[in-house]
Amino acid sequence: MRPIGTSQELERRRRRAVQLMDQGESPTVIARILGVARGSLYRWKAQAQRPQGLSAHPHPGRPVRLSPAQEAPLVALLKKGATAHGWSNNLWTAVRVTEMIQRHFGLSYHPEHVRKIVKQRLGWTSQQIHHRARERDEKKIDAWRDHHIERIQKKSGTAKGPSRLRR
Repeated sequence: MRPIGTSQELERRRRRAVQLMDQGESPTVIARILGVARGSLYRWKAQAQRPQGLSAHPHPGRPVRLSPAQEAPLVALLKKGATAHGWSNNLWTAVRVTEMIQRHFGLSYHPEHVRKIVKQRLGWTSQQIHHRARERDEKKIDAWRDHHIERIQKKSGTAKGPSRLRR
């Protein structure tokens, strides 16, 4: 597993460890101070013999496609609201943000990955639309609940406990 820190910080740590070993410091003490295994110190000392042996390496993994420079314009687009971009309501779902990124930056992402980008890099949370039937009549539902709640609770034996049918 890669240690915590930027590539430059890790390189500086390796170079300092080799420098301390060359000055005669005990590898056990150096390892304890840096929080590394003694074997790493000896490996670093051998790598220091080669040119660029201790130099910084870029972080492994796939490169970021949505660059940090593109994050600010994306936030500006999102702040305008979803209705400004043609949707019927102002909820930003992961699917909608995915479409926005495709439309404005030409980058194709899976909606679940966009959800992670929006949450971890932008500090936003995506929203989900709760679909309800157009025919739904809240007044009739409340009337039915008020009329039948006692009968249902008595049959289930939970008349004294909290109702499972909540308003």
